Amino acid sequence: MVAVVRPAVTEWAFADLVVQWYGLAARDLPWRRADATPWGVLVSEVMLQQTPVNRVLPAWEAWLARWPRPAALAAEPPGEAVRMWGRLGYPRRALRLHQAALAVVERHGGAIPDNLDDLLALPGVGAYTARAVAAFAFRQRHAVVDVNVRRLVARAIEGQADGPASVSRRDLALVETLLPADPESAALASSALMELGALVCVARAPRCAGCPVRERCAWLLAGSPPPSGPARRPQGYAGTDRQVRGRLLAVLREADGPVSAAELETVWDDPVQRDRALRGLLDDGLAVELAPGSYALPS
Repeated sequence: MVAVVRPAVTEWAFADLVVQWYGLAARDLPWRRADATPWGVLVSEVMLQQTPVNRVLPAWEAWLARWPRPAALAAEPPGEAVRMWGRLGYPRRALRLHQAALAVVERHGGAIPDNLDDLLALPGVGAYTARAVAAFAFRQRHAVVDVNVRRLVARAIEGQADGPASVSRRDLALVETLLPADPESAALASSALMELGALVCVARAPRCAGCPVRERCAWLLAGSPPPSGPARRPQGYAGTDRQVRGRLLAVLREADGPVSAAELETVWDDPVQRDRALRGLLDDGLAVELAPGSYALPS
């Protein structure tokens, strides 16, 4: 149990102000609607990791149209999940969703479990995703802390320009002190905190004029001090192994059958980097070698 000293600033109705703003400003996203299923919420949370909402929306809709329940995905080979993932990036997430679907069918009769420990036990479901599904799909009271919530709380409550690089137990405990006691209200507040961090309290050029807590934000009251640590540089993409992997995977995804090594050679000129990227796909289970020089998505 992590002891957290609740700052005095949290005594004002932080969650109430954010929820009021959320009621007017929240985006209408399908996984937030009343008819969204727990499976749909889980798929959205996995897709939204490191991927913007506008790219996730069409992919989520297509995924749920094809696989409306975990059992539907579990009945297909994992390569179909990778194929359907398309160009969302970080395609190992597709494999994790397939593995989770298999586990849900085998352990829970095809229904997403509502218990946090059971969610955590699903393959590829980490602490954040399990808490998000428990809160947003099952309306439970859990601190759901992503990068947006961490940044919002660091500024508004702790007076810091940005949060730490990773979520700690202390972060979870602090955010939990901000949530209403009632589970339904807490789940709504969790959604509202994430939305405020995503739309207003953004990393660069925060839109403080439109923030519902601006008059009591500890960071603004402290004069908006800059970050104390080194600047975080965005990851590059062009020319990286990630780009090569993406091009190789695109060929495998679009093929109706096995792909020869000669076909893969056309997508990248550097043989050393190309071979390294291909080996990475094989090691990650995103591709299989059917025979020497013949490759395909996993079956």
